[in-house]
Amino acid sequence: MNKNIVLLAAVSAIALAGSANALEFRPYVGAQYNVTNVNYKGSPTDINMHSGSVFVGTEYNKYFGTEIFYQMSKDWSKVIGGEKVKADFDAYGLDVYGYLPLGCDQVFAPFVTAGIASYDFGKDVDDTGFGYRLGGGIQYHITNNIAVRVLGRYIWADKLDHMDHMSEFSAGIKYVF
Repeated sequence: MNKNIVLLAAVSAIALAGSANALEFRPYVGAQYNVTNVNYKGSPTDINMHSGSVFVGTEYNKYFGTEIFYQMSKDWSKVIGGEKVKADFDAYGLDVYGYLPLGCDQVFAPFVTAGIASYDFGKDVDDTGFGYRLGGGIQYHITNNIAVRVLGRYIWADKLDHMDHMSEFSAGIKYVF
């Protein structure tokens, strides 16, 4: 067992030492506007909910990063089955990002993202559960410290009685320290 740990540590050290883009922690903060299309069980049409989110993250190198976020929607209401239904939601979670910087200056970076979040729906729809998030988008660095991004993601709902899945489209800005 100790041999395996020593071997794993040696391989990890060699891999990190050989990487030209070893760890360079670049923390960031940001905000974004979201439109979430919710597949509400019992409704013949999907529901669009608007929300804002704030996030804090770290780019470990130019190819990989993680972030935590908090998202809060505006109140929404719709007549479903003859009844007026009101809802809103809060969400928080963790996402990982994989970037692919393009060009000589590497200011454009398409990315993929995956994560997990806790969703809490309120008002007439009292529902709480997890969502598994998978998406992609593109990021543009305006300066070394300021970047804008757009992304789309699909969210599978787990243990939510009223929601099956969601798709989300976001536009945001971040400040990298």
